[in-house]
Amino acid sequence: MTDASYARQLLSLLARISFRLGQFKLSSGGTSDYYIDCRTTTLHAEGGRLTGHAILELLEQNGVLAEAVGGLTMGADPIVSNVATASAWRALEKPGAPLLHGFLVRKAEKAHGTGRRVEGFLREGARVVIVDDVCTTGASTINAIEAAREAGMKIAAVVCIVEREEANGRPAVEAAAQGAPFLRLFTAKDVRAEHVAQLEQK
Repeated sequence: MTDASYARQLLSLLARISFRLGQFKLSSGGTSDYYIDCRTTTLHAEGGRLTGHAILELLEQNGVLAEAVGGLTMGADPIVSNVATASAWRALEKPGAPLLHGFLVRKAEKAHGTGRRVEGFLREGARVVIVDDVCTTGASTINAIEAAREAGMKIAAVVCIVEREEANGRPAVEAAAQGAPFLRLFTAKDVRAEHVAQLEQK
């Protein structure tokens, strides 16, 4: 977990409004005694701002240079917008700071118009960052990686907000990323611990 102030604030908000204890069925087909709905936070006004800046800081800390950020709809949609907007604010404050434009990956090619799977930024040879909200099996992240690569773009890094640390998740994403770093802001254990700490303070 990064020690950046934006990330610290984001963790607090995630634990408060996105984390639930109970019995839940996951999209992967498995079950869990907790559920994290990151969209509750990434679509929150303050949560969105924190998400954008926390991911930018994570990329800077790891020396990742890219031209755009994108991911599979819908989980990645607010993350992409927040990171792109945060990069524009940062460029205003620090002239010369890189802009990260956004793109979204459809789950299937649309049957009309251009028929593309990638919407938004698209330039062959561009270095891009793939983002996702929660990584369990890594299936949606891998889907986005493959679509970006098929569109001719190069994967500079892969970032998820929360990694559930499932046995096969990270290895599968790393294999698909082909050497690009797989970064996370938090583990599910981080979010659970913060959630429990908040409950104990009440």
